[in-house]
Amino acid sequence: MLELFNAIYMKIIIAGAGEVGFHLAKLLSFESQDITLIDNKRCNLNIAENQLDIKIIEGDSALVSVLKEANVEQSDLVISLTSSETTNFTTCFLAKQLGAKRTIARISNAEFTENNEIDFDSLGIDELISPESLATEEIKLLIHESAFTNSHDFEGGVLKMMGVKLEKNAPFIGKTVMESASVFPGVHFMPIALKKEGCEKTIIPRGDTVFQSGDQVYFITNEKGLKELYNLLGIVKRNINNVMILGAGRIGSKLARDLSDEGLNIKIIEINETKANQLAEELSNVMMLNVDGRNVDLLVEENLENMDAFIATTGSSETNVMSCLMAKSKKIRKTIALVDNMDYFNLSQSIGIDTLINKKLLAANDIFRFVRKGDIVELAKLNNMDAEIVEFNVNKHSNVLNRKIVDLDFPREAIIGGVIRKNEGLIVLGDFEIQLYDRVLVCSKPEALKKVESLFL
Repeated sequence: MLELFNAIYMKIIIAGAGEVGFHLAKLLSFESQDITLIDNKRCNLNIAENQLDIKIIEGDSALVSVLKEANVEQSDLVISLTSSETTNFTTCFLAKQLGAKRTIARISNAEFTENNEIDFDSLGIDELISPESLATEEIKLLIHESAFTNSHDFEGGVLKMMGVKLEKNAPFIGKTVMESASVFPGVHFMPIALKKEGCEKTIIPRGDTVFQSGDQVYFITNEKGLKELYNLLGIVKRNINNVMILGAGRIGSKLARDLSDEGLNIKIIEINETKANQLAEELSNVMMLNVDGRNVDLLVEENLENMDAFIATTGSSETNVMSCLMAKSKKIRKTIALVDNMDYFNLSQSIGIDTLINKKLLAANDIFRFVRKGDIVELAKLNNMDAEIVEFNVNKHSNVLNRKIVDLDFPREAIIGGVIRKNEGLIVLGDFEIQLYDRVLVCSKPEALKKVESLFL
């Protein structure tokens, strides 16, 4: 047990106590990691000092003296999440030179992730993370699978995580998981997490779990299972063609660019005249409207009611939530709001917005991969659920190698959702034998995660 504890215990330095940095520090402190948080503004550190059991240092992380004060030479991971790309690059470069084992730098400029000509490894930067790019990709996935409230692709989509709220007319309401799966020959989807309406408890479904109206359910599925899910949910897949985006910041403008390149009709609303004019010049195939998006009458004049989707990406969570509620009142099928406040996630379904996107949570998911053990490839935390999906790579030392799932001492609060083998997504049952180089998707509640990780070490 001591060996496992040492394996997952890490000394982590986080530079930047803004929204992303504080949220990540909070999550990692729950994991009992040794966290040091650095920021040059005392006011940003006060909340962390009062609420979290972590070390804090006031200073500029791009200074050698500050990094040495944080004992960077003993660190397993340095994550620089300040609002300045220059500071993040410098922090990672210095940290690596001073002995840090691994570094991650936050960026805002998408060109850095899209350009393969720059060797960031030689600069001491092991990974780049862009919360804005992560949020954009998440929204694009939801636009393409508009019936679902949450989604995540594994290995380019060979397996998908899809979240949905069950309506009362869904054909499998009142049926067990086993009964629902038996409708189709073979098994192409697996429910992995469920929360009953009005209940905070996250349930890991089993064969005898009964689906009820109002349940929020997450599934792992492949392409065949996706079609089956649409049928079992009693919904028709409708294409999204006309999209209105509120806010022309980094996320809104990139989203407009990407969706218009895919052939969708995009209208983007931006109250700032300078920003609106600049984007209008860059995106000739996007309709730019320099108006106040909070004015309902103006949006109605711009054919809001003919939109298939409304996406609010301004810097104000409240504006995004209220504008999406207004769009929903106009019978817009798909509404997505970008929010910073984590508490909003508990309200999204009850107040009527289809999906809330939180770039802090997405960034934390991405970074968590470097904290977990057991040869983890990817990790995704489930919105509004006390559970996460972890993708493990099966190596020659894994305890699950050449064993059937039914024979594993698998905890009750976790479930294998699927396996990726030779780039094929498989939904598997108890008699499936795990092989070398399989990638296994496990959904686990926090209390079972250490036991799950030990199986893949």
